[in-house]
Amino acid sequence: MPLLDPTLWQDGPTLTGGTAPVVEPATGRTLATLDLAAPADVAEAAVRARAAQQDWARATHLDRAAVLRRAGDLFTAHAAELREWLVRESGSIPGKADFELHVAAQECYEAAALASRPAGQVLPSEAPRLSFTRRVPAGVVGVVAPFNAPLILAIRSVAPALALGNAVLLKPDRRTAVCGGLALSAVFAAAGLPGGLLHVLPGGAETGAAVVAEPLVRVVSFTGSTAAGRSVAELGGRHLKRLHLELGGNSALVVLRDADVEAAVAQASWGSFFHQGQICMTAGRHLVHASLYDEYVERLAARAESLAVGDPYRGRVHLGPLIDAAQRDRVRALVEASAEQGAKLVAGGTHEELFYRPTVLAGVDDDTPAYTEEVFGPVAPVRSFATEEEAVALAAAGPYGLSLGIVTRDAARGLELAERIPTGIAHVNDQTVNDEAVAPFGGVGASGTGARFGGEANLEAFTELRWTTLRSTPAGHPF
Repeated sequence: MPLLDPTLWQDGPTLTGGTAPVVEPATGRTLATLDLAAPADVAEAAVRARAAQQDWARATHLDRAAVLRRAGDLFTAHAAELREWLVRESGSIPGKADFELHVAAQECYEAAALASRPAGQVLPSEAPRLSFTRRVPAGVVGVVAPFNAPLILAIRSVAPALALGNAVLLKPDRRTAVCGGLALSAVFAAAGLPGGLLHVLPGGAETGAAVVAEPLVRVVSFTGSTAAGRSVAELGGRHLKRLHLELGGNSALVVLRDADVEAAVAQASWGSFFHQGQICMTAGRHLVHASLYDEYVERLAARAESLAVGDPYRGRVHLGPLIDAAQRDRVRALVEASAEQGAKLVAGGTHEELFYRPTVLAGVDDDTPAYTEEVFGPVAPVRSFATEEEAVALAAAGPYGLSLGIVTRDAARGLELAERIPTGIAHVNDQTVNDEAVAPFGGVGASGTGARFGGEANLEAFTELRWTTLRSTPAGHPF
């Protein structure tokens, strides 16, 4: 029996938000039918989650870690089945799907190690007592995950939250609710996770808002656009929730004067065109020294023209489809507006259905929409600079601060330059799109509320720090 048997998708009370088709963006075909969660279903799931969480929190760290390790093994054991869903439902090429599965397994293994981390510290006290801190589970954690890397962006919150003794309400994007939601539910059920601890609640914005506002949800981990993140922050603030927000980006790839242009272009192509540019870390601004600019644009355009675009399930391609027509229309509008305002279209700019060609724009400036905004499509705007000071100013400009790439033959110089550009992530001699389960992840400014995935960041994100004291005899009246 397959892990993701559609006849077994519904676990627990029936969701009441109606149904929706699971659509393959490459063809428009319906792959399955999905039950959706209404806001009322969120409240019911939260009650069940809270009841189950109290026993889970009392389970030994060995028991929790064993479930996480088995889940990691299952992502590998069922890779072929899960890869097909990632390719067909999210439009991933197989290599990108394999990367997601690898990271998902690693996230589970790293989370398993969290379960046995030291839980607190013994503190000095001026009173005759034992004084200590202890990290305790937050309780019920809400996770709202997007469509673009649906498995990674869900599991990196779900796995550590469960490992640390919490229950989880997971609201995946309805467009990728199988590979970003039901796949996790099936894996953890097969791994032996007790019932009631993980609830998958596919739905729209109103369902996500219900997760944020639900009184039993103590912590919310949200990944999505900056605009949506602002709404989540406002709603969460009204309800005094702890919020972890990983939002949009418009990351700069800086190519210094001494860079190898061919190597830089190879990195740049990956950084802008990976998964059709639908990655928050995408290289959205290519800043190239004026002495290399013409050659860089020519080589990047040639590379873009050489890339195959098509159905990743039925052919070997470099880029698959954009997620839906709305996203395609946004990309097209930004490119057309940029050309109208003076940018030179040197490659791409065309599409068939949801298949948008990798696009290179030259001659961009501060008024070019595709340069100043997060496109979330396969678009590479290229701009020149004359001095390193100008490069730093351009890279640091704008509201976002997620990732940064610097390409140079002088690695030490690159590191020094990176220190002057405020971002949550920086890579010297690499492009902007990188992810590892052991590394903290997050941005500054409009890119979110800072790194909170990986190691100690997860420990802080999904637990509460509690101060406890113990006396051998009751204390008297102090004065």
